[in-house]
Order: sequence, then C-alpha cells, then structure tokens
Amino acid sequence: MDVLAIDIGASSGRHMLGSLEAGRIHLEEIYRFPNSMKKRDGRLVWDMEALWAHILTGMTRCREMGRIPASVGVDTWGVDYVLLDGAGQRMGDCVAYRDGRTREAAARADARRLYGLTGTARQVFNTVYQLMSEPEERLKQASRCLLVPDYFHYLLSGKKVNEYTEASTTGLLDPRLRDWSREAMRLAGIPPRLFPEKPVMPGTVLGGLTEAVRRQVGYDCRVTLPAAHDTGSAYMAVPARDENAACLSSGTWSLLGCETDAPLTGEEARLGGFTNEGGYGGRIRFLRNIMGLWMLQCIRREEGERFSFAEMADMAAASDYPCTVDASDDRFLAPESMEAEVRAALRAQGAPSPDLPGLLRCVNRSLAKCYAEAIGTMARATGKTFTSINIVGGGSQNRALNQWTADAAGLPVYAGPAEGTALGNAAAQWIALGEMKDLADARARIVRDFEPQLYTPRR
Repeated sequence: MDVLAIDIGASSGRHMLGSLEAGRIHLEEIYRFPNSMKKRDGRLVWDMEALWAHILTGMTRCREMGRIPASVGVDTWGVDYVLLDGAGQRMGDCVAYRDGRTREAAARADARRLYGLTGTARQVFNTVYQLMSEPEERLKQASRCLLVPDYFHYLLSGKKVNEYTEASTTGLLDPRLRDWSREAMRLAGIPPRLFPEKPVMPGTVLGGLTEAVRRQVGYDCRVTLPAAHDTGSAYMAVPARDENAACLSSGTWSLLGCETDAPLTGEEARLGGFTNEGGYGGRIRFLRNIMGLWMLQCIRREEGERFSFAEMADMAAASDYPCTVDASDDRFLAPESMEAEVRAALRAQGAPSPDLPGLLRCVNRSLAKCYAEAIGTMARATGKTFTSINIVGGGSQNRALNQWTADAAGLPVYAGPAEGTALGNAAAQWIALGEMKDLADARARIVRDFEPQLYTPRR
C-alpha cells in the first residue's frame, strides 16, 4: 500500500512515495523542490504560497504516475507558525526562525521558570519568543496558531489541529501532561485561545482531502499525521542497536539526543542546552540543537555551489588545518557571510586564517567536537553510558564528519539511513493503516532493509 511522505526542510522539500513490496520497504523520490527564506518588508519569511503549490504539484505527480497513495502526511522543521483570523485565513507572512526579531523577547523572559514548565531549551528562535515579539494588535485579531506542518494539514484536510511532536518545539508545551502549559502562556503574555485544544498524536487520521484539493490533484486519500516535526520522524527511523545508543538527526540542524520515558528538567539539562521534545507514541526526545550542516550549506552557496557536499567533505579530509570554533555560537545563526563569520571567530581566538579546505575542515571538526561534548553532558544528565552514535539524515553521507565524530566521542558511529525523516513519516502512516504493527516493527524492518555504514574511532 503506497503512502506519500512530504518532507520539507529549510533548504529543500521532496515527495517520497513509499511502498511495501514483499514486506520490504521501498522509497521513491517523485518530486523535489527548493526552499529558502525570503526577505520581505524587512523580515526573513517563508514563501508559503510557493510551498503549498509544490505540495499540490508533487501530489498531482502521483496521479500522473498511476500511483495513487492511500495516505499523505507532511513533516517540516519546528517552531515557525502562521496565525489564522476568525474566518480561518492566514494573517500575513510566516516569519522564519532565523529572523532577528526575537532577541529582545528572549532576553527579558524568565528562562529558568519557562524551562521548569516546558523543558524547552532557551533558543532565541523558540515559538514562545516569536509570539512575544508579535505586535499586540495582531495577536488580538488572531483566533488560532498553527505550526507550519499543521497549516499544511489544515489546507489538505480542512481540520485545524496541532500535532504533538511539532507542538513540543514551541516552548509552550508541558512535557509531563503532553498538553499546553497555560502558566507558560501567562508568563509570556500569549492568549490561550491561540491553542484551544490538546495536541493530537502522530498517527491521527484527519480524514480525506478537501473538495478543492481533490479537484486539483485528481484523487482522494487519507490525511494522516506523521511525527510532523522532521526530527520526530527522523528519530522513528533510527536503527538503534541498543537502548544506550545516542541518536543524531543530521541535516540543516544537528539534533543529538536519546529517547526517554519522562522529561528531564534539572539544572544539568538546562545549563547543557538540552530540550525535551515529543516523540512518536508520546515518548520524549531529550536532545540538544547544534548548528549542523547549515554552516556547510551557507559556505557551499557562497562558493557558487561549484562543489558537491561530497567534494567538500573530501577537501576537509585532505586539509591539516588544526583549529576549531564553537559551532553552537548564535553568531552562526544567520550571518551575512558564513565564511567571514567563521574566519572572524578564528581570528578572535588568535588562530590563523584558513584557506577553503582548511575552513571546511574547521567547520566539520567543530561540529564533531560539539557532538562529543553534548554526549558527555547527556550522559551526566541521564545517568546513561552511551555505547554508540546512530546518525540519520543527509549528514550521514558526510564521511569526514562521521569519522571525526567517532574519533571525538570515542564511540562507534552507525551512519544511515540518509532518508530517515521520510522513512519515519511513511512508517507512521503505515502503522495507522495497519500495514505495520507498531514502532518496534517499523524499526526492525528499517534495520533489515537499510544497512548503516560503520565508523570506528581511531586511537
């Protein structure tokens, strides 16, 4: 039974058609499209009209191929949202998380109190700080807040719901109750009417497509919520060998953590920058956001995209540049030039300016160092002794970074599957359709059908 996993990241999106042939998982990319932030009226925003048009185009491609999916679900990045008016229409732009509007709100908020309520690490782009930065009149006019994948599911199905894993990125969710924290909203001055209902779990079926969408794509199918936060979907596809494996979803962001049964909101976790996000089945993903491949993506754009990511990894591996930077520093969130910003950070610590291969080595090794440090903090906060690192997502194909991660952490690295997010999205739909028994069944099949690459630490 075919399912359509629409996976939209901060730099591109794709429609992945999933099928189970003789019990084995097959994923086929049928449509890919670019995505990037735009500058509009002095703000960095997402082009929601273009993204919606791409969603419909990819769905139409299924009909043209004669492969009508039984179900469709959308996952995207976290924290960003749209406001709806009383008629259910979007109010203005969807401002992107890298826009600088939130810094004042994040600085004045009671970060320790909010962490105790929500278990969400203080990051300047959190939804709570974005909403605190909205003009008061705009909040008065709004009747509902939907996160980005929630909005697309609304356009597909006509149903307004907030999905649990995406809601958990807002800094407004009580991770113990898996419901909105009215106290966090009160502290932040956010009207509770924007979030009137408890978030719903991945696997929830919203019904069929709206009549307008059916006419446009030429068929009907079920709209099934995956783990709508892309990291939540990626974690579903982690082929962990045991319960003491650290998980790393490696894409534009690197999200390193582990699954727990309950949130951890102590000082070790807060000071370490760890957050408690929702996972499939109501579990908790205890993780830390690290700047990730965004730094490499920016450098590639600045170099005119004349090198592939694989070539950039080879260039980094061939260099002997010795210095690193703090890859978690907010200075790398949205600089005018990533190359200039990394060189400025190196210069500030008295390091020599690298050539391009040296710059790439610096960034890759800085990321590996951040991963290793995060695993150390996570071990202290959880009391676990981690035995391996499982990397999924596009970054699992970066051979140099994988090896340096193994070296820095002193742990074996299992890299793959690269399509982890789409696999997790599809798996949630198959479970809802009864084609897979549960998450354990899905993960067992992924381990069988997608063999990871092993990197062992060098002494």
